[in-house]
Formats: sequence, structure tokens, C-alpha cells
Amino acid sequence: MTPDHDRSRSPAGRTVLSELLREHRRAAGLTQADLASRAGVGVRTVRDLERGRAVRPQRTTVDLLATALALTDAGRAAFLAAARGAAGELARPDTTSTALAVSGRTTSADRPVTLPPPVTLIGRDRDIAELTGMLTAERGPRLVSLVGLAGVGKTSLVTSVAHVVAWAHPAGVAGVLIGEGSDGPDVLAASMSVLGAARLPDLVARLAGQPALLVMDAVERAPGPVAATLHRLLAALPSLRVLVTGRHPVGLPGERVWPVAPLDVPPPDAERAGLATLESWPAVALFTARLAQVRRETPTPDELPALAALVRRLGGLPLAIELMAARGRLLDLTELLDRYGDRVLDLATPADPAVHPGWDAPDTTPAVATVTLRDAVATSYRLLAPEERAALRQLAVFGNRWSVELAEEMLADEADRDGTVAIDSVPLLDRLVELGLLGVRGTGSFRFRLLDAVRDYAVEQAAGEGELTCIRRRHAEVIARLVARTAIDLVGPRMSDAVHRLDEMSSDISSSLSHAATDDPLTALRLAACLTRWWRFRGRDVVGRQWLHRLLADPRTADADPVLRGWAALGVARLAAEHGASAEELPTARTALDTFLKAGDVTGELEARTVLGTLLISVGRHDEAREQAEVVLRLAARHGRTRDLAVAQNSLAWHEIRVGDLAAARRRLAAADRLAAESGEQRLRVLAWANRAEVARLEGWYADAVDHGRRAMAGFSELGDPGHRRRVLGTVGLALAQDGRAAEATEVLTELRTGVAEAAAAGSGRVLPRPRSGDAALPWGGPNAGLCALIEGNLALHRGDRELAAEWFAAAAAEAGQDRRDVVEALVGLAASTADPAVLDRLAQACQESGIQLLSQETGLLYALTAAREGPAAQ
Repeated sequence: MTPDHDRSRSPAGRTVLSELLREHRRAAGLTQADLASRAGVGVRTVRDLERGRAVRPQRTTVDLLATALALTDAGRAAFLAAARGAAGELARPDTTSTALAVSGRTTSADRPVTLPPPVTLIGRDRDIAELTGMLTAERGPRLVSLVGLAGVGKTSLVTSVAHVVAWAHPAGVAGVLIGEGSDGPDVLAASMSVLGAARLPDLVARLAGQPALLVMDAVERAPGPVAATLHRLLAALPSLRVLVTGRHPVGLPGERVWPVAPLDVPPPDAERAGLATLESWPAVALFTARLAQVRRETPTPDELPALAALVRRLGGLPLAIELMAARGRLLDLTELLDRYGDRVLDLATPADPAVHPGWDAPDTTPAVATVTLRDAVATSYRLLAPEERAALRQLAVFGNRWSVELAEEMLADEADRDGTVAIDSVPLLDRLVELGLLGVRGTGSFRFRLLDAVRDYAVEQAAGEGELTCIRRRHAEVIARLVARTAIDLVGPRMSDAVHRLDEMSSDISSSLSHAATDDPLTALRLAACLTRWWRFRGRDVVGRQWLHRLLADPRTADADPVLRGWAALGVARLAAEHGASAEELPTARTALDTFLKAGDVTGELEARTVLGTLLISVGRHDEAREQAEVVLRLAARHGRTRDLAVAQNSLAWHEIRVGDLAAARRRLAAADRLAAESGEQRLRVLAWANRAEVARLEGWYADAVDHGRRAMAGFSELGDPGHRRRVLGTVGLALAQDGRAAEATEVLTELRTGVAEAAAAGSGRVLPRPRSGDAALPWGGPNAGLCALIEGNLALHRGDRELAAEWFAAAAAEAGQDRRDVVEALVGLAASTADPAVLDRLAQACQESGIQLLSQETGLLYALTAAREGPAAQ
């Protein structure tokens, strides 16, 4: 039992109730044990009432004591009045338990007690539905334990479920809140009393085989007495079902354990869809609901990233969310994230997290100091065996979801660093789930994740044990092996799955790379060398190139395997081509090629020649680039490398377009499509479709170009490649504009301009073309600006507005980073629109620098202007 802090005590610490109870007991000649036995309550209950440590016992307890003392009439009335207190109402239950409720059918002998109202729950519909099904099924479990961390919402959930299933338990639904240090007789007496009986035989008779539900909250406070009580009750009462909450299961046979998980949190970047979409995630919905109680304003668009980051950082833990939202009275969400984002464990929580509106703690509960989330996690941590704690500290290094296989690699013996000796981590993971420390979401292999507060606490413990550096080193090795296994599939039919897997592990990849770069640069180099394609695919080419440069320059990697350094150097060159640094890395690519040639590594040679060709094109050395592509074609054919044959054919198709041989380009693209299909390389197939759309457009087959382009766009969408999809969208837009399909071309422009900077002139310093009638603004800047200008120019030219067309073509030709073929087209359009012979000089220079030959229709378009400039000799 717990001490009371009621201010109605006498100076001596006594109360009216305690004095009356002692006087009546002594007058009856009973000891405290005698009275407890006669009343059917715990000795401790009698003792604490007499000492004034509990002044507001349950009504049932008071009645039982009055009957045992044979009190009648005025004496009984005075005793009951003392128990009611100054307010004139029956006090809340005693220190052993709190009556949740008794509901269902009543008789004249039953005392009507109403259920406390359930709280409104967010994100618990599935839990309520499944628990309801268990507790109402004819053959459902008789003991269901809701387990989880403090503050995860067990009490709220159990209260709601008790309301929902009350109809199925006509003998009553009743609940007790277990007090610290309660003994067996206390728990048994409280359990029977809330069900309306003082002794077990009386309770058997009262229920008479009718279904009843007993709810016990916070059973971890007295695990032994609770287990003994439930074992006795369930054996004696076949119609009784029990629903409990606690940090861990009761441990009885037939018990159904139901881990209560935190609320779902939004994935990264979900805030971009707006507040309404963000609030579809339960953790966000709870945060905004609680925030609305302390401030009037809904989160602003600028606060949405902080809102999403906060609920992710809080791990979806309801209590932590409510505590954080309460601070929104004074701070905006960005300030909350800055101030508390790294201090989640320091959030102060009530000392008794089980206390909840609708199921209040008794007034006799002691007023103790508040505790933090760190204290709450520590309580569950201490329930683990020493080896389980050590395993938790190791698993805490994972920043996101992980699989059973990764856990086993991480937990492998230090002498078995490659994890070749099989271990079974399932019992450990089951134990962590059982205690609510580990969450399981989804059906894929990467479905395990420690709660953020648990992970932070375990990392603190690992640092305190002096083992954090070793754990992080092991983590980097495990992640490096995972990435090496996954990188193989970044080419081929499983590319999408491989990219998705690396996306899932992106936070662990980043943390491993950062730590290993300092502590174990050789592991970091192995990791980074395998990430090149993923970095390129996800638009992280600049960051990836910087990492590879840093690791290659580290003197501790100088003696690494030359082939490993070759792949890392090739990664530098491949990524440089993505952001206009080809000229800087030409020597790097040649060095990588030499390394592979010396090692006799055919795969490396094929990759190096392909990358080298891309860099040579970027610096205008087109003939050399074509030579590299032809060598790749011959080498791939000699070694039966179907995929590399498709890559070579795709590269050579570009060279055919460059020299104006569109028929040859079509043949090569058809071959590339066939070879890519044979090798199962869907991305290469889609690239071939995109290039076929461009060839069809250049030939003037605009309808075919649109069809091929839309097919390629759908393919890139399925592959998750927005960059290439935008480029093909530009091809489709150009074909539509050149075909006079203005409305459809305008729709393409709208999509291309999504996300482009609005303040165009301020961003680029250029004078923009005047808008068409009905246009509010003409966005400029961004990766699609040149394509948009080219489409606008063709639309204006098709309408006969040569002046506006010239302005748009000039803007397209001046756009930095524009594709060389697009620049040539823009200059052709500019010359045709202005009839300015001076444009021909710019066009000739662009063709010379890019090695591009004009197509026949372009030459025809410029014929009159060329003839007028060069005179009769040219004609």
C-alpha cells in the first residue's frame, strides 16, 4: 500500500476513519489479522487504514469491514461517513487497487457503479477490433496481456476495450489498478471485491457461470502476487476472462501477449504533401490534436518539416507526443525541434504513467517526483538478462528498420566477424517485442525497429560501458557487406528492389560511412565504392564524389586492393559526369581503365570504357567517345555480355543521331531493346524507348514520338527515376508543340515547371520573353528551363508569332547545361525566326564543338537564309 497525502489528517497523522477502525476492532477483541480474515481483505489493508496511510478505501472494503465488526445502525452510519470524507461522497479505492468499474446486469444486491468514460483514441482502431474479437470469441483466450513501454497507451487502450466488450460479459466488467508492493491477499481481496464478493466461494456463486471480465492495470508493480491471484481466480471461475496491462507478461499458461506498439509515424518527405496528408499518420494526428489544446493556430507550412521530424524523433510514443505538444504553448514547432530534438529522453513524464483520465489513481497515491522517459525505458531495460542487454546495446546502432539476418550478423561472435556461424536471434527479438522495446511493422524482411527512446537509451548505456566504438565499427562492416550484396542487383531485373533496399537503409549507410571514414577507412572505401550507382540514381552525385575523393586520398587506404581503388576511382568519374565535372575526372577514368586492364578484370574494363565514353562526349571529343563504345561492343560480344552489348548499342545510337543518321540510330535502338529484354535489364529497355521517341521526333513522326515517349515515361515512373522521366516529358512536349497540339503541349509545360523557381529574373539575371495572353508568369531556372523555352518557341512559331518565338529560342540557346542537341535546335529556331545571318555563325560553332550534323529538315529550314548570306555561289 502507498501512503496518503490527504490534508484532512489530524496533527498526529491519524484520521477519523483510522481512529474509529481501531476503536471498533479493539472493542470486538480482534487482532488486525483476525479482522482481515473475517472481512476477507488483506492484513496490510487493515494496518494501513489504522495508521492513517489510506483514508479513502473502496466502498466494498468499507462494507466488508463494517460487517466483520458487526456494526449496526448509528455506528455503521458513522463508520461509513468517516470513509466518505468531508465531501460527503464515497472516496476512491484504497492503495491496493482502483475500481475501474462494474457493469452489466445487476440485481438488487448489486451496487451500481458506472464505467469511467473511455478517452478518444487515435490510431488504435485495429487494436480495438482485434482485442474485441479475442474477448468476445467463444473459444478466445481467457488471459490477454497488453505489454509495452510506459506511455505507449496501454491503459487508454484497455479502458476503451473494456467498454466495447461490456455487452459480452453480463456478470460484470471490473478493474483494479495494482499498487506498488501489493501482496497476494491484497490483490486477491481487491479483485474479488470489485467483482462484488468478499470470498472466492461467494464470487463463484455470484457469477454463476456467467461471463465476467476483470481488468488489471500496471501488473508489473506486483508480478508475483498478480500471477498467483490470477492463477487462483481463473482456476475457480471458468467464465472469467482477464485483461491486464504491464511492462511484461504475467507468465501464466494460455496467456495471449499483445504488444502495444507506438503510433505510426510519417516517412521522410511526407510533409511535402501538406498538413491534411500528414495528419493521416496517427502520430501526427495526435500531436496536432494536443497542440490545438494549447494554441489556436494550426501548424503553418513552414512548420510541417519540423512537425514530421518531431513525431519521428519521438518514435510515435503517445505520452512523449503529448508532453512535446504541450510545450507548443510557448514555442513553435521548429523551436521545439531545435530545443528538444536531441533530448527526447529528458522529457518529463508523470511518475505514474498508468494514471489516465477516466481511470484516476487513488487520492492516497503518494506525491512523488516526476520521472523522465529515460527512467521509463530504464525500468524495462532492467527486466532484461545481462546478455539480452548486451544484445540490445548492439542492435541500437541501427538507425532504421532491419532484418533478422542483419541482427544475426550484428550479434555474431567477435571471433566470427563474417557471421559464418549460424545463431538464432528469434528468441531474443521475441523477448524485446514482449517487453515493448522492439517494434515490428509490415511484412517485408526489413520490419524490425527499436523505438527511438529505447535506441537512445541503449546507445547511452553502450557509451557508458566503453563499447560504442566497437559496436559502430561492427555496424559499418555489416552495412558494407549488405551494400556489396545489394549493389550486384543495381543492374539487371532486380534493380528496383535493390534501390528500394538501399533507400530503406539510407540512414544506416550514412552513419556507417561517417563513422568508418574516421575509424576504419578501408571499410568505408569498400562501402562507398559499391554506392556509386545508387548515389547517381538518387541525385547524390556531388556528395558521393566528395566521399570517394576523401577516402581515396586517405593514406590509410593507399595499400588497399588496386581493383577496389579502381572501382572507387571509376565511381568518382561516373558521378562527375552527372554535374559537369567531366574534364576534371578524365584522368581518373583512364587510371581506373588501366587498373582493370592490368588486373584482367573484364567487367571493370567494360564499365570503365563506358564511363570514359560519357566523359569524352561531355568535353567534345566525340570520335574518341565513339571508339570507346565500339570497343565495348566488340569486348562484350567476345565475352557474351548481353547487358553490355545493349549499353554499347544505346551509346552508339546517340552517335548516329549526332551525325544525322537516324535510320542507323533506329536500328541500334531496336537491337538495344532486344538485348536489354534478353538480359532482363528493364531500365535499359526504357532508355531505349526514350531514345526511340527522340529519333521519331527528329524524323518528324510526332505522333509516334508522343506514343514512344509516354511509354518510356510510364517505365521510368515504375522504376522510380524522376530525372529521366522529366527528360522524356520534354521530348513529348517538343513533339506536341511541333505537331501543333498546343493544349497538350501546354499541359506538359505546366508539369515541367512544377518546382521551378518562381522569381525567374531575380534568379538568373536574364530578361525573359514577354508572356502570352493569359499567362500570369513565366517561371525560369531549374533543370527544365531550357526544355520549356524550346517548347514555348515551337508553340509561338507554330502560331506565326515569330518575334516571341525568337525570344524563347534565344533563351533556350543561352540556358547553361542544356543538352547540345537542344542548343542546336534552339539556334536553328532562332535563325529561322529572325532571318538574322549572324545566328548562323553561332550555329556553326555549336555544331563544330558538339560534332552534331544538321538534319535534312533543319538544313531546308535554313536554306533561304544561308543562300541570301553566301550569295549566288552558294546557290
